[in-house]
Amino acid sequence: MATQPQDDTELVEVFDTQQESEAMVVHGLLEAAGIQAIITNLDAPQDVFPGVGGVLVRVAPEDAEQARQIIEEFKNNSAPEEETGVA
Repeated sequence: MATQPQDDTELVEVFDTQQESEAMVVHGLLEAAGIQAIITNLDAPQDVFPGVGGVLVRVAPEDAEQARQIIEEFKNNSAPEEETGVA
């Protein structure tokens, strides 16, 4: 069983979004594949930087390539219903 790195600076970004719900889906996808991931919020003071911020999904460097492949495959297989014709 893999252990979570002690220092978050060791982790690398594999996904970023403005939507926390989207980050949660990617996090669950990676965890289901056996890759430990963390979600990091990039909050900025909204009175100074309105609309700035986001959510990152980060993993250990040795898992980064596999994580990016899993995310890419998920994106490619998750076509919007309009494109697939499925209701």
